[in-house]
This record gives sequence, C-alpha cells and structure tokens, in this order.
Amino acid sequence: MQRAASMVARVGFRLQSLPLALGRQFSCAQDVLRRTPLYDFHLAHGGKMVAFAGWSLPVQYQDSHIDSHLHTRRHCSLFDVSHMLQTKIFGCDRVKLMESLVVGDIAELRPNQGTLSLFTNETGGILDDLIVTNTSEGHLYVVSNAGCWDKDLARMQDKVTELQKRGSDVGLEVVDNALLALQGPTAAQVLQAGVADDLRKLPFMTSAVMEVFGMSGCRVTRCGYTGEDGVEISVPASGAVHLATALLENPEVKLAGLAARDSLRLEAGLCLYGNDIDEHTTPVEGSLSWTLGKRRRAAMDFPGAKVIVSQLKGKVQRRRVGLMCEGAPMRAHSPILSTDGTKIGTVTSGCPSPCLKKNVAMGYVPYEYSRPGTLLLVEVRRKQQMAVVSKMPFVPTNYYTLK
Repeated sequence: MQRAASMVARVGFRLQSLPLALGRQFSCAQDVLRRTPLYDFHLAHGGKMVAFAGWSLPVQYQDSHIDSHLHTRRHCSLFDVSHMLQTKIFGCDRVKLMESLVVGDIAELRPNQGTLSLFTNETGGILDDLIVTNTSEGHLYVVSNAGCWDKDLARMQDKVTELQKRGSDVGLEVVDNALLALQGPTAAQVLQAGVADDLRKLPFMTSAVMEVFGMSGCRVTRCGYTGEDGVEISVPASGAVHLATALLENPEVKLAGLAARDSLRLEAGLCLYGNDIDEHTTPVEGSLSWTLGKRRRAAMDFPGAKVIVSQLKGKVQRRRVGLMCEGAPMRAHSPILSTDGTKIGTVTSGCPSPCLKKNVAMGYVPYEYSRPGTLLLVEVRRKQQMAVVSKMPFVPTNYYTLK
C-alpha cells in the first residue's frame, strides 16, 4: 500500500479518495503490466497512468477528478474499459452453459437484449458480476471484470470442456477487441453523428452491431457503470484510436479515468467487485436479489441455489446499505457502529459525492439496522460521527428506456 500511495501521489491523486479495492489493484507490479490499444493515446492526451488489475490505465487526465466526474453528469466522457474480459459463447447449448454458472434467466433474453448477472459458487458467494447479451448473431456476448479475468475465463473454459465431453454443442472465444464507454446525458447525441442506426430505438441493456465513425463491426451496447445514459462500444483493436479520436472531436466529449469512473458508480449505488461484493457475499446480502431469475429461483438449478433461495424466503443476517454523512469522508474498512457504540458492520466503499456535496458510502449491517433513515455511527480517523442509512442510488440514474 505504501508503494501504491507514493505512486498515486506522484500523479496528483489521493489514494484514499478511491475505495480500498481500487487501492489494492493499484499496488500491482509496474514492470509486467498489460496495455490497452489506447495506451499511447492516453499518454499523448496527458493521461496519468497507474497499475490497475494488471493493466496500465489512466486514473485521470489534465482535468481534476471532480471536474471529470461533473462533466460526465452534465455532458459526456469517454472511458477506456478495454481491460475488461470480453468473450463469446456459441453453439446450440450456449444458454445451458451460461445458466450452469450464473443466477440469471438467460433463456428469456430477447435477441440483442442483455442483463447483469452473477457467477456464484456452491455456498452462494459471488465470484464476479458480468453482463450477458443474447446476440442476434447466434452467440452470447459476455463482459466481466478484469480483476477476475483468469478465474472467470478458467471457470467458463472448464464448463465448456465438461459439457463437450457430455456431447453438448458449445464453445468459447475470447474477443480481442478494445472496449470504449461513452457515458453521460449527451452520449447518444454525440454517437448518433457517427452511426446510421437510430439510437432512439436502442434502449438500456440492448445491443446492436453497426458501423461507428467509419469503423465496421462495432458492437454498441446501451449500458455503462456511471448511472448515466451511455454506451459501451466493442471495437476492433486496430480501430480503437481512430474511434476515440473521432469521438473527442465533439466538444461535448472529454476523456475520463478510473477516479471519476469509481465515484460515478458509487453515487449510482453500483458495486465494485472485491470491495462491495465477493465470494463471501451472497446476492441477497449484497442487495442484488433482483438479478435472480424467477424461473431460476423456482428450479433452484444455479450454483449456491440452496443457500440463496433460503435467504430469499427467510431473514438474511446482513445487508448492503447506503450511508450518508457530513464531516470526514467514510472510507473502506471504516467501522459502522450502532448509536450505543457497538460495532455492527464495516464500510466497503466510500467517497465525497461531487454532486451532493455530502459523503456517501456502502457497507454491511445486520438486517435490523438496514431500514432507510436508521441513524448509525461511523468511525473515521478514530472519531465517531453520525451517519444515516440511505436509499440507493444516491444520485438518480438516467438510463434510457423506451417510453
């Protein structure tokens, strides 16, 4: 952590303004980092590069973290998320394979519709969160976290091998594309100038393959991890710089890095894997029960179903909640206490909210303390201060849905 802190201090960004899990990722060895197709592009545009999940990525550019955050909320920002694992699952038994690993109802997805889902283990713990899209091209398009790249890929490959030995028709291919996220209220307007498809017909969590600013074969998905309208564009690696350059020609667009992406997702109440959810957290504890498909709950045919479904039917011992306070910012690992001073939980992510001008955080507390409006204490810098359990998202989301 000391090495990571000194490194981030050199790029002018305070490590403690990120959740601890990001801090852990920053401490990766500097000499064996992977680079996205936009690495030189980031340097040319003033990107302050740090190690994250085994990759060299920009934490911010010349604008401050707060300026980038607010620009995303008011206009739109371009993020390089090419470090994410992109895979295709193909074959007649592709849905069977995916449903053997995740909690969601993949079979019910319409063509080009996607969903957030969870890899789980046999004890109900979350191994990763991911987006699965049922493409009209006859395969599943899967995007999962860079920090879980090796274990996610191994898990899917092992299941492919297992099913193939049983005679199933299924295969897996890693997609070697760049992935760019254009996020913010003007993102669709900016992108529309470079595509022939009518983006008004592409609602949240749907996807289409199209030509984007002259680059053919791009998959555009109406999603993101900021709480704003926006898209993620999977583009052939050779065209990543061309696409980023074309998008930046619009004055609405600015580059943004890991710092802004993290505070934006926290304001939106979205989890960071390894921090807010992990293999010791169930979907019910993580307030992610909505990811469990109704048919899947009834069939109890996903990993950890016995534990997870029993929690749905009973009272879970702890829940992920939102917290707000004034004063010193809450940070990951800050103790959460009842008003009588008894420790009852721990903060998992926290930062000052640039939009609300208040401190926001997530953490886990016993079920009886999880009701919004409950007053609690949080220990920050060895001092106790009042906090209140708050509904999430902290800042209203602006996802685009068809009226």
